[in-house]
Amino acid sequence: MKQYLDLLRKIRAEGELKQSRTGLNCYSLFGYQLMLDLQAGFPLLTTKKLHLPSIIYELLWFIRGDTNIAYLQQHGVSIWDEWADQHGELGPVYGKQWRAWPTAKGETIDQLTKLVQGLRTDPHSRRHLVSAWNVGELAAMKLPPCHVLFQFYVNKQGLSCALYQRSADVFLGVPFNLASYALLTIMLAQVCGLKAHRLVHNFGDVHLYENHVQQADLQLRRRPGPLPQMLLNPAIKELFDFTYQDFRLTNYHPHPHIKAKVAI
Repeated sequence: MKQYLDLLRKIRAEGELKQSRTGLNCYSLFGYQLMLDLQAGFPLLTTKKLHLPSIIYELLWFIRGDTNIAYLQQHGVSIWDEWADQHGELGPVYGKQWRAWPTAKGETIDQLTKLVQGLRTDPHSRRHLVSAWNVGELAAMKLPPCHVLFQFYVNKQGLSCALYQRSADVFLGVPFNLASYALLTIMLAQVCGLKAHRLVHNFGDVHLYENHVQQADLQLRRRPGPLPQMLLNPAIKELFDFTYQDFRLTNYHPHPHIKAKVAI
């Protein structure tokens, strides 16, 4: 994951120290792009160990259209705990928008179902988009979407995903985001009879919090290893049929985990 480490180095060298909503200062850049070849391996960082179950269960949770953390907690995933209310609710966040975007007529639009249908029936369309940034419902969300829009593209090389992320915690969040959208691309490629090709990750504000600087510097001193491979159960032919047991990561040999506190 040299590209990710290059981004980390650039922020350390050129990032502007700014105040943030969280009360913690951060070093920030605006406008950056990572372009990852999904045929080269699964983009899971090797310079620190990541908790893969959290990545997989969170993505399955999004795909379910769920907005309550009960499902995550049942599977030992706590990454959304700090934002949920006393009932575990987060408001109409990602899953709601992906699966049940409300219309002015009182109906809902299942963006993921339409995406799969579109990729299967009109693969070269330029309208394979899913948005989480529903302006009319932002105030009801415990946390407005950070990864706000993604688009898929099909050519001779296969299926590619372009993601736009308005706000990106480079040390804690971005490694999860890279793996999550790579996994979503691989899943969609399988159910649409395509090969996963590329992940293009576009950033707005990408930042490193001051209390993550030492951890980032430790990570930058580590040498990255070969990327692992993600294997999917080939029997799964529908996006909504995947379960945690349908994923198998091989050849993952990371450096030890590095602890850091999330900014709320």
